[in-house]
Amino acid sequence: MKKTILLLLFSLFIGFANAQDDKIKVAFATSLGFEYKTNYTAAIAKIMEVYSPASYEINLRLGWLHYCAGLHNDSKKFYKIAVDLMPFSVEAKFGFIYPLSLLGEWDEVANQYNAILKVDPNNSYALYALGMVYYNGKLYEKAHKCFTLLVNLYPFSYDGLHMLAWTNYRLTKLKEAKLLFNKVLLIAPNDASSLEGLALIK
Repeated sequence: MKKTILLLLFSLFIGFANAQDDKIKVAFATSLGFEYKTNYTAAIAKIMEVYSPASYEINLRLGWLHYCAGLHNDSKKFYKIAVDLMPFSVEAKFGFIYPLSLLGEWDEVANQYNAILKVDPNNSYALYALGMVYYNGKLYEKAHKCFTLLVNLYPFSYDGLHMLAWTNYRLTKLKEAKLLFNKVLLIAPNDASSLEGLALIK
């Protein structure tokens, strides 16, 4: 008798779980349709019908949709939940950076890029973006470390060489800056920024 009751309860649980899964799939599909039409309010409302604080996918999606809707504080809140649910997730951290950047929370932006680099030390986008955060904040020594690593990974890439050149210039390492600006001109012969840098050094 007990075994029969347990089997019945298990069957009911499986049935409920399957029904929930189906409801979530429908909500996501409908939400995507609204997003395609840029109706972000409706897209958010559809996901909120199946909201679970324990669901990484739902919180990630809500972070994105609120960002698209210009609701950056709400976006930040949902992305933060997603990051907490999946601490090694690089995609959630990159998503989290969207609203943080628009809110001007640059210290937290830097924290998220550093967290990405702990998981993925050679992530070229994170290295470049973190270097730019430091460079724009006039933290040139920190920027130099990021751009140096980027150039070590991609020795003949415009972005890394260009910013490492300017960072060296800011640090008054003029010989290194000149060498790097000239390397950039091999990639982009008429690069106005590099020509400007060379003119400042002469």
